[in-house]
Amino acid sequence: MRPARRFLFLQGPHGPFFHHLGGLLRAAGCETWRVAFNRGDDAFWFDRRSLIPFQADAATWPEACASLMAEKGITDLVLYGDTRPIHAEAIKIARDRGLTIHVFEEGYLRPWWVSYERGGSNANSRLMTKSVAAMQAELAELDLDLPDAPAHWGDMRHHVYYGMLYHWFVLSRPGKYRAYRPHRQVTVLKEFRLYLRRLVTMPFTALERRLATRRITHGGFPYHLCLMQLEHDASFQAHSPYASMTEFLEEVIAGFARGAPAHHHLVLKAHPLEDGRAPIQATIRRLVAEHNLAGRVHYLRGGKLAGLMNEARSAITVNSTAAQQALWRGLPLKALGRSVYSKPEFVSDQPIEAFFADPDRPDSRAYRDYRHYLLETSQVAGGFYSARGRRQLLRQVVDMMLSDLDPYDRLSAGKPVPRQNLKLVSG
Repeated sequence: MRPARRFLFLQGPHGPFFHHLGGLLRAAGCETWRVAFNRGDDAFWFDRRSLIPFQADAATWPEACASLMAEKGITDLVLYGDTRPIHAEAIKIARDRGLTIHVFEEGYLRPWWVSYERGGSNANSRLMTKSVAAMQAELAELDLDLPDAPAHWGDMRHHVYYGMLYHWFVLSRPGKYRAYRPHRQVTVLKEFRLYLRRLVTMPFTALERRLATRRITHGGFPYHLCLMQLEHDASFQAHSPYASMTEFLEEVIAGFARGAPAHHHLVLKAHPLEDGRAPIQATIRRLVAEHNLAGRVHYLRGGKLAGLMNEARSAITVNSTAAQQALWRGLPLKALGRSVYSKPEFVSDQPIEAFFADPDRPDSRAYRDYRHYLLETSQVAGGFYSARGRRQLLRQVVDMMLSDLDPYDRLSAGKPVPRQNLKLVSG
């Protein structure tokens, strides 16, 4: 009989997803353990027998992690994102020990998919070294009838709610985790307040956004869409040439001023979870004044992309996953950071001013094949935060984790992962 696999969970998405995932793995005959680094991690893992509190200083984590993996006979490491320091250290140790590393992330094809990969995600993903031609060769015998991506996140309110609740636990009930320090620079108290303010003001922000969107879509002017990101987001911090969103905005707005025709406008769309911790609006006002762009630059606080993208001239970003929606629509795209979709077939290599002046169109056939490849491999229907999204995700992802082959190797071996009827899921 094959020995039982032993899964070690580190930090996951806010909320109970990792708890439910662990329960299904135990039902499949596996052992699971969860390291809690703070009261928020602790609160959402309900199997107390398998909870391991880490109460020491972060500097001792690498040694503690190696000892824990050896003591428990860990075969698999499970985490959400691969760049935060405690995860990066654990991945190094897991690789040295030959463990299978399961990495979850927000979907590359948001909003209604989650990314599941092995070894790394985003700019650490195996997709970075896979050419579109190689993907097309592996897809040659597969059905190309694919669903359209939904134009909504699906569980944004749940995402904000669990984020606020997680930070409330960390802040108000630290208990035995008093040595914990967050991987982001902002304090836990400020993080909690930002989530709370975001949750409370959502209805007012939505009204403001609808009015601003209407002014843009009914303005009758050509516009370019800038897909902004969270300054503290791991993908922005680890895989971009910028230290701050201010640096990115300075380059984009200056390039727009130099290259775009005088009747074109620029729409700066904030990330849906933007909470005001970065001085974005003040930065935009300063840059608009410096480049004499009054009336031509519009700031939009989150919201849905579909209507804006349908009318846009082009899109520009650092490495936002929202750029995939631009490519799906055939929009010219400029990406200034490292990303899994930065393929020469569909991402422009023009200088920024030339891009704003006359952007090159992507090879839409190549992008459709790339998107199909993702849906046959690492993109799993569902979400982390709403109960409905978790149910959809868990129905498929546990079998993917238990497979001897990772999703990319399964396709190259001619055994693509079974997938749900995504047309019905996304309807």
